[in-house]
Amino acid sequence: MSEACIVGWAHTPFGKLEEPDIESLLARVARSAIEDAGIAPADVDGVFVSLFNNGFSKQDFPSSLVLNSVPELRFTQATRFENACASGSAAIHGARDFLAAGRGRFALVLGAEKMTSTPGPQVGDNLLSAAYRKEEGDIPAGFAGVFGKIAESYFQRYGDQSDALATIAAKNHRNGVDNAFAQMRRDLGFDFCRTVSDKNPYVAPPLKRTDCSMVSDGAAALILTDEATAKAMNKAIRFRAAVQVNDFLPLSRRDPTAFDGAAQAFQRAMAQAGVSLADIDFAEVHDCFTIAELLVVEAMGLAPAGQGARPILDGVTQKNGRLPINVSGGLKAKGHPIGATGVSMHAIAAMQLTGTAGAMQLPKADRGLVFNMGGAAVANYVSILEPLK
Repeated sequence: MSEACIVGWAHTPFGKLEEPDIESLLARVARSAIEDAGIAPADVDGVFVSLFNNGFSKQDFPSSLVLNSVPELRFTQATRFENACASGSAAIHGARDFLAAGRGRFALVLGAEKMTSTPGPQVGDNLLSAAYRKEEGDIPAGFAGVFGKIAESYFQRYGDQSDALATIAAKNHRNGVDNAFAQMRRDLGFDFCRTVSDKNPYVAPPLKRTDCSMVSDGAAALILTDEATAKAMNKAIRFRAAVQVNDFLPLSRRDPTAFDGAAQAFQRAMAQAGVSLADIDFAEVHDCFTIAELLVVEAMGLAPAGQGARPILDGVTQKNGRLPINVSGGLKAKGHPIGATGVSMHAIAAMQLTGTAGAMQLPKADRGLVFNMGGAAVANYVSILEPLK
């Protein structure tokens, strides 16, 4: 079967943006991605839109909004995808299935979220919808509280890992300096990230402000096509593997100190691609909270359970390490506009693989890995990407 390829992309800055709504955010990337691929709007056969929303915008039903800014797409099929913080990857999978079924030749994938116009307490409540409200709806500090409980359980079992979490935060903020799209381009340093202070208070102990991703606006877009078509394009990034694994939504049904669904997704993706972790040059992973990146390090097999801190503290995941993780700054520094995140991660990986990542660029980037998750490792997506030869 011909595998899908990424042949174009576009990306807004992330942060508090002037665009008033998701319609304007989608408009900012749709035509740009089409032009980046070197095709015309009339060539697009399907539109796949990622939006979490759940209270961030009164305008739901976003699939046809892009037609307002690209009217040439009128009468093109368009569908909205939602799978919590992994909505972007869900839209990508929908586009891949569309192409594999032979229903079209080019697919436009869009992801967006407008979050900063929503009052803080409502943001927290909106995000809690990605948890199991029946059991987790009253956790203080909202979704941060859910991951605070995860971190607390991990610390109780394996000891205080505050040094590792501060190392993750400092690394990702340092990497974010080189990302022109990042919401926060400031090197905060280990000491600031490690120390509780007025500027870095506890949000959901043991998690501090520097352990938590930010409320963001932003959008990203991709153009996907089949391999045969991609061979004639200016650039093409092939999906060597693309896997989705879902786990129980309630944390009470799982071990909160392990991302078992994510581990399954990594194992299946490696098997599908016929590679091992040693064959991966870099990874963009879902660090909505620093404890998530630590658990992902274990889930991908870089360290055994309870020992994720070791490669982190040893520098393995640094930009100059053996397996750089979140060279973009990750969600921690880049920002996390929910519907845009999965699309952004794939776009950033494509930039690395084409040598067009600017100051983020790694000296060796032949094969990349993307891990995007919805909820607390409930919807787990792993992609392995490489240039089409």
